[in-house]
Amino acid sequence: MNVLVVGANGQIGTHLVDILKEEAKHTPIAFVRKDEQVKKFKDKDVEARLGNLEDSVQDISQTMEGIDAVVFAAGSGGSTGPDKTLLIDLDGAVKVMEAAEAKGIERFVIVSALGADDRERWSDEIKPYYVAKHFADWWLLDSTLNYTIIRPGILENEESKGTVLIQDAITSSDDFSIPRVDVAKVIAASLDNKKTYRQAFDLVTGDSSIEDALNNLK
Repeated sequence: MNVLVVGANGQIGTHLVDILKEEAKHTPIAFVRKDEQVKKFKDKDVEARLGNLEDSVQDISQTMEGIDAVVFAAGSGGSTGPDKTLLIDLDGAVKVMEAAEAKGIERFVIVSALGADDRERWSDEIKPYYVAKHFADWWLLDSTLNYTIIRPGILENEESKGTVLIQDAITSSDDFSIPRVDVAKVIAASLDNKKTYRQAFDLVTGDSSIEDALNNLK
């Protein structure tokens, strides 16, 4: 499959592009905002397409020619305010979903946040972020897309541990964190794993291999 990675220049997105390229089962195509980011990926022999999540659905859809699956791993980042969170993490995500539907693309994977489905679990410090993730996820659940919603815990820049805990709702764990590279590995493994189709789950570091954890989804 040709996989459009929205947010390819972010940390999870960069890991994902590298993983997909190395595995060579799917072809990553980077959706990026700046010309210098296009060059970064072209230097790695990865196609990159310029797009902006604040543009129209029609403009975004033009980046989806020849695409078979979309991964939304973009985010406004911790240095921005609630306004950008609303525009990128919510409206940007929904516009990408609308564009995918308009193009007849079925497969869609989104990176959400641990507990985004349950208001009782939201942190007051970043509540706008959880609101954005919550309603973007709900839009996806109500869409025609063949979705996978991945809700990772606290993201860390550590080396891959390669073992995970995947459940519908993780409320008890020895570790509520996960390396960003392992989130990317779960995304890559989910793309054509039918067990993940139309599924939403929390994700943290655990004791199971990624393959086993995904295959045990009900």
